[in-house]
Amino acid sequence: MNFPYFISQRIQNTKTSSFSGTVTKIGVGSIAVGLAVMILAFAVLFGFKDAINQKLFSLSGHLKVAKFSANESYEEYPITKQSDLFRNYKNIPDVTHLQTVIQKAGILKTRQDILGVVMKGISKDFDFERFQPNIIEGQQISFTDTTYSKDILISKIIANKLQLKVGDSPIIYFLNAPDRPRKLNVKGIYETSLEEFDKNLIIGDMGLIQRINGWGADSVGSYEIYVRDFDQLNASTKIIQDKLQPDMKMEKITDTFMGLFDWLGMLDRNMVIFLTLILFVACFNMISILLVLMLERTPMIGVLKALGGSDWQIRKVFLWSGFSMIFRGLAYGNILGIGICLLQKYYKIIPLDAANYYMNTVPIMLDWRVIFLLNLATVSLVILVLIIPTFVITRIEPVKAIVFRK
Repeated sequence: MNFPYFISQRIQNTKTSSFSGTVTKIGVGSIAVGLAVMILAFAVLFGFKDAINQKLFSLSGHLKVAKFSANESYEEYPITKQSDLFRNYKNIPDVTHLQTVIQKAGILKTRQDILGVVMKGISKDFDFERFQPNIIEGQQISFTDTTYSKDILISKIIANKLQLKVGDSPIIYFLNAPDRPRKLNVKGIYETSLEEFDKNLIIGDMGLIQRINGWGADSVGSYEIYVRDFDQLNASTKIIQDKLQPDMKMEKITDTFMGLFDWLGMLDRNMVIFLTLILFVACFNMISILLVLMLERTPMIGVLKALGGSDWQIRKVFLWSGFSMIFRGLAYGNILGIGICLLQKYYKIIPLDAANYYMNTVPIMLDWRVIFLLNLATVSLVILVLIIPTFVITRIEPVKAIVFRK
């Protein structure tokens, strides 16, 4: 029979009320709340990063390849679809998708208003699966095989400014061809809450821009490339860089939107500080609680020593009590943390200001590997910390302990 475990169970199952019972509940509660907060914090952090990345990558690739130029305007120089990179990108393991686009500045006009916009011309190779969640009204544009499509997608911000709705027909004037206006058709309205895009970006058929620019069907403004593992973007960039022609340049999305990715990096750093504080408080609470338990059971410790119990056997009695609190706290913490995450994920209980946070509700992304590691880290750290207060037992003298009065 495991003597320390038996004594520990008898102590925990005692029916008499004591101060240690209340303290034990506080210990279980502190671990539960700490773990629940950590699970919720990671779920929100991963949710924020995933939601922002999805919105950003739905409108721009991980890498952009264009003609080398010192020009800072929206006007682009043509590159051909016959380049080695375009023809052979499927043979590059790091690349999952490549799409061709053209950008051109213009003025969108209705009967009452005008607005400066940037038209992003796309073709059938555009990844609409990524972009589809952004469409809040209407549907994606349709392409024709004979001529260019007049369909466009506009943002909710542009729709509100110009009082446009699905089915309306605004006119666009391109800056270098003001005498060649084109009548368009609003096929859908999108919203990403990324003001960088929403304030002036419209999406249409690149065939229209090719015709305005006088380019052939094989000429595009840039390639947008998606890599297999975004966390290995720098390594993938070096591989793809070797495939470029001398007159081409490549830009990483982390450089284009440096401020946004710096903000996400700052969230990671703040999270480390936050979790360190939570674990420190949980460990401090467990040390205090175990000391209270030993103080209340000082006469019992004296009796056990007088009966021949070794210091290590008696220390294990209280370590088993600590383990019991830890695992009960973990069970309650997982139920509480995961439960709140699921409620927010499916019922959108907590709203956000999209103007400041790029989304309407607090996003949640549960990563079960991280939840397992949080449980493992909490158990390991608290167990190590629990050994510290049990050293007090080695300094307790049996005679004094037996006559000890609380």
